Formats: sequence, C-alpha cells, structure tokens
Amino acid sequence: MPQYPESPLMGQMMSQPLLISNIIRHADRYYGKSEIVSRRVEGDIHRYTYTDCHKRSRQLAKALANMGIKMGDRVASIAWNGYRHLEAYYAVSGSGAVLHTINPRLFPEQIAYMVNHAEDQYVLFDMNFLPIIEAIAPHCSTVKGFVMLCGREHMPAASKLDNLLCYEELIAASSDDYEWPQFDENSASSLCYTSGTTGHPKGALYSHRSTLLHSYASAMPDGLNVSARDTVLPVVPMFHVNAWGLPYSVPLVGAKMVFPGPAMDGKSLYELFEQEQVTFSAGVPTIWMGLLTYVAQNNLTFSSFKRTVIGGSACPPSMMKTLRHQYGIEVVHAWGMTEMSPLGTACTLSVRQAALPEDAKQAILEKQGHVIFGVDMKIVGDDGRELPWDGKTYGNLLVKGPWVISSYFKDEGGDVLEDGWFPTGDVATIDADGYMQITDRSKDVIKSGGEWISTIELENIAMSHPAVQQAACIGVLHPKWDERPLLVVVKKPGAEVSKEELIQFYDGKIAKWWTPDDIAFVEALPIGATGKILKNKMREQFKDHKLPIA
Repeated sequence: MPQYPESPLMGQMMSQPLLISNIIRHADRYYGKSEIVSRRVEGDIHRYTYTDCHKRSRQLAKALANMGIKMGDRVASIAWNGYRHLEAYYAVSGSGAVLHTINPRLFPEQIAYMVNHAEDQYVLFDMNFLPIIEAIAPHCSTVKGFVMLCGREHMPAASKLDNLLCYEELIAASSDDYEWPQFDENSASSLCYTSGTTGHPKGALYSHRSTLLHSYASAMPDGLNVSARDTVLPVVPMFHVNAWGLPYSVPLVGAKMVFPGPAMDGKSLYELFEQEQVTFSAGVPTIWMGLLTYVAQNNLTFSSFKRTVIGGSACPPSMMKTLRHQYGIEVVHAWGMTEMSPLGTACTLSVRQAALPEDAKQAILEKQGHVIFGVDMKIVGDDGRELPWDGKTYGNLLVKGPWVISSYFKDEGGDVLEDGWFPTGDVATIDADGYMQITDRSKDVIKSGGEWISTIELENIAMSHPAVQQAACIGVLHPKWDERPLLVVVKKPGAEVSKEELIQFYDGKIAKWWTPDDIAFVEALPIGATGKILKNKMREQFKDHKLPIA
C-alpha cells in the first residue's frame, strides 16, 4: 500500500469501515420486505425477503465460526445463482473470511488446482455438482469438509465423501444472534480466478473496500443503473466475477432480485422474466442468443423487460438492434475483466449524443463505452507512449483504479503493473469524448503485412447476415502477408449461404484488404466456461488450413 502524507488539518467525519456486511444489514433495515426469488436446483420456486436472507446469513456465519473458520480463511462455493449462494456471499465475507467462487464448468483438474492454491477450508456446493465434488475431493488437501446446499431430504443415501455436511442442518443448528465483526476495510473479501492469463488460473483477491466502491459506482445511472424500482435477474453466474457485482449492488439499492438457478435455456428464462416481471438483466451474448431464438420462434414479446447490460465479449450489433428496435429493450454495452471486479466501462449516451441521428447513436452504442468514476484508462503503443484519443488509433489498453488489482493472489506472475497501470491485454481505440471500443484481444489481433485487422469488426458484419448464427475470425498463416483472416461460421438452422455470398457481403463495409480470405462452416464454435468463444482452440483446429492464394 502506498503511504500518503497526513494533512495538517484532518476532516471530522465518522470513521466507519466499508464492509460487505453493511450491505445486507442496510437491505434488511430499509428494504426488508423486498423479495428474493430463486428457481432452485430442486426444481421449485423459492421466495423470501432481505430480512430472511440477513437472518440466515448470520446463522451461516455462526455455523462457520463453530466449524473453526477464522478471519482470512478461504471458503469455496461451487453453485448456481440462488438464495443459498447469496447467503454465503454475505456470511463468509461478512465474518472476515474469504469467499472463493469456482466455475463448475471448468475441468475437475482445474477446480482441484484452484481449491488447493486458495487453501480452501470448506466447499459449499449445489447438489447437482456432487459428481464433481466426489471426483476432486481426494485431490483437495486443505479441505476439511464439503457442504451440500440442500435439506436433509435431498442428501445422498450413500456418498464417497466421509466429510459431507448438510447446509440446512447447519443453518437450523445455529442461532441468528451473530454480530457482524468490524475490521479493516482493506481486508480480503472474495477470490476469483481468471483463466484469461497464461499458465495456471490466477487469483484476483478483492477487498471489502474495493467491493463497496465498485458496488456504489456500478449502481450509478451511467453504470448498471439499478434502483429500488427494478426487478433484477442476473443471468451472469455468481461464479463469474461475482455476477458482475450484482449480488452487492442490487441489495445495496433494495431492488427485487430473481435468480434463475441452473435453468439458463431460453424457455426457462423467458418464463421467469414474465412471471416475476423482470425489468433488468445482465449476461453474455451467448445467453441472449438463446433467449431471442426462443422468443422469435414462439412469436413472443416481453411485457416488463426494459434494460439489459451485455458484456463478457462484444455484443454483435445485429443482436443489439434486435433488442432495441424489435423488443424495445435498452442495451448497455459494458466492458471489464476479473482483474477489475469487473466493471470498467458502460455505454450510455449523453444529452448531446441522444439528439444524434439513429445511425450515429447506434455507432456509439456499439462501443464498450465510457469509464465509470473510479476507473482511469489510456491506450499506449508497443513503446509505452500514450496514443491520441481520436477514435481511430489502436493501442494497448491500460487501466487503474481502486477496484483494479495491483498483483495476483500469492504474487503469481510477479509484478503485473506497468508504471502503476494494469495492462488489460485488449487492443482498443478511444474517441474524443472518452468512449472506448475494443477492437481485439492482443493475442487475437491479426497483423497482415504489418497492419492490424479487427476481428471483432469482421465478426459483427458477418453476424448481421440473416443466415449467420455465430461467427468468429482468426488469423491463419499466409506466405506473403504473414497472416490473413479466416472466418469460421455457424449457420442458422435451415438457412443457407455460400462462401462467395458471405465474402461479397463485406463489399463496401470495410477496407478491401480486410476482407476474409476464406470461410469455414462448422456445426458449433468452441465455447469456454464463461460463455466466450475459445479462439485458442480455433487456432489449433485450423492451424494447417490452406488459404486460397490469389
């Protein structure tokens, strides 16, 4: 931590640490009757209030203390979005321990590595993940017990685990007279591992202070814009960068919260949206693709859904236009990363921009947007010099701020900062109004004859074709130009389009030399554990692909 000089005249305000427990206490005291609705793994719909959640969180915190959990100890969760997982968010961090959320879609070997690296003491898990737990348990040397998030009636009659505990029994055996402890706001609160780095996953260790500041900022009107007037359904998983902070920012403002559990298909989501009158949601593009397909195939509309934040990967303009113009849903394009807690930018229009013609507004909305207060950013060249904000010059994107990591957990990877700035690994432009647009990951950018080609722009154009369901672009070796773009396409069911038609579709939309040299049609693109397309897998798959040489 940097040391700052003390002023000769200090302020005379109360000193109260920014702690996560303050959020659930506030939600209980001032929004106690607001609902939390969950589609459970058991299959039914569960309802209770913030007051109920606060009570059970205190009971869980007391149970963990009785199990020997101390400040700084790590407790893992492998669970879907639901009320029990929310209780763990507050019980673990609120007691001074550290919640380590784990993505169940990872390989068991990766999960076991992270459990051991974090030195998790207990693992809380949804009951449909029992096979994963039984597979990793023999390899988890620090874990004292596994807690299944269910009642006694759903506990297995027999299990390979000799240290399996029942969550509801732990809750029932603990009183709610637990008092949230007060401690330094810079204490660690939660731990998320990112697979976006080289080698083993690396941990981003958040603090109570960073989490509270992120929650304040993300709730602002030009951030995620959540309020007590909303009903919020986080589609983004609670194991994916803490569901973009929504389990904190939603209780902070007292909004009704709806959890989808494991049912993330279009039909299940649509039914929950309508049943609970959801107004706001957040998720990655692949989720909205499934929901929109279901709605279109069944000629449905949304009665309450008015706003969504889309991030994780670039939102195709065709999807954004469908949501905006066909269904009247405001789309906020956002960007961030695990190392940023995760929100960095959100794209909303100023008064001046809102008065622009529709095409001009759409062009701005397709960008990743403006920083929210607390984040600073810049683009630099390979020589480290800052580049101009002209909306055209590409550069490596760097960020800094109070919810941006300074180093990885256990100092994995050494010193990651560059003169106090965190290198994101993204390539971007920034325009004169401060709106940032990602053009590529630095590892994905195509350099053809020494010039950059934006794969995201090529993908967006392809996905605006009525026959294209998904598209991804990678660089393939070329004898003259070093690399040239190969477009890999998944066609919509029943649709037909030829290579020649798709290549011709680019005419007049980009510089001629950007046009993909070839197109490969596939049944599906490789999708990673967080819903992103795995371009490293694609590059391996097509490493021997021969481009047509003109």
